[in-house]
Amino acid sequence: MEINLEWYRVFYWTAKTGSLSKAAERLYITQPAVSHTIKRLEGRFGGQLFFRTTKGVTLTAEGEVLLRYVEQAFNLVEIGERAIADMHSLNSGEINIGASDTLCKYYLLPCLEHFHEQYPGIRIHVTNRTTPETLALLKEGKIDFGIVNLPASDKQIDFRRSISIQDCLVGGKAFFKLAEGMLELNAINNYPLLLLEPGGSTRSFIDEYTASNGVRIAPEFELGSIDLLVQFAIRGFGLAFVIRNYVADELAAGQLVEIPLNPPIPMRHIGIASLRGVPLSAAARAFLSLLP
Repeated sequence: MEINLEWYRVFYWTAKTGSLSKAAERLYITQPAVSHTIKRLEGRFGGQLFFRTTKGVTLTAEGEVLLRYVEQAFNLVEIGERAIADMHSLNSGEINIGASDTLCKYYLLPCLEHFHEQYPGIRIHVTNRTTPETLALLKEGKIDFGIVNLPASDKQIDFRRSISIQDCLVGGKAFFKLAEGMLELNAINNYPLLLLEPGGSTRSFIDEYTASNGVRIAPEFELGSIDLLVQFAIRGFGLAFVIRNYVADELAAGQLVEIPLNPPIPMRHIGIASLRGVPLSAAARAFLSLLP
């Protein structure tokens, strides 16, 4: 049975006011329109919903039953409207974000902290995945937006460029002398190398950089995170490709040294990925406004 909500609005206000004329005033329609709608609704149920009296109308037993459900339904609609209003005023809602462990720690976390202080009613879910996995989650509708390493491309996704990042080669104290000169890229395999595991955008970027310069690198260790690369490099296991932005403290403390490369590694950017043509929630838009 198709539900005509306008009929039930007429029924509801007629029952609440006890008058066809007052219901018409409340609904900004004519009294004959109210009377006609009530007759059509009674015709659907095959019986009277109101008794007509000289003072107005009174619900029948069937009308009383119907009113209980209609009133509950309209109360739920009102609750839904308030919930939407709260979401738009950022008193409630949720955000689902995709980002790698490294991007979450060094880029996303400060913004998350600030946003949570401003809007404690918004629930935030972060799914830690590599850039390719994050883009897959975005296309599946499982996250609202993703924080990714650029370059990346997909016809279904819009990318907004954020801050720049610079990859670099670093080593622990055993390799400090290398920093006194320029290391030719074609000589890099003379040293033990530490790289991220294949499958992520950062490893792909380094592989493309070396391959475009005619060098095929053979890593000694392949590790799962930048933090592990840093720790292995500090302990002298080899030279590590890391992101300079994320090892500033270790460089300043003398735990690591940057080794200049020829040719230098190109700069790249962090990107904010969202599904093309899909509007974001008020909470997601508010969060994105905080990101550089």
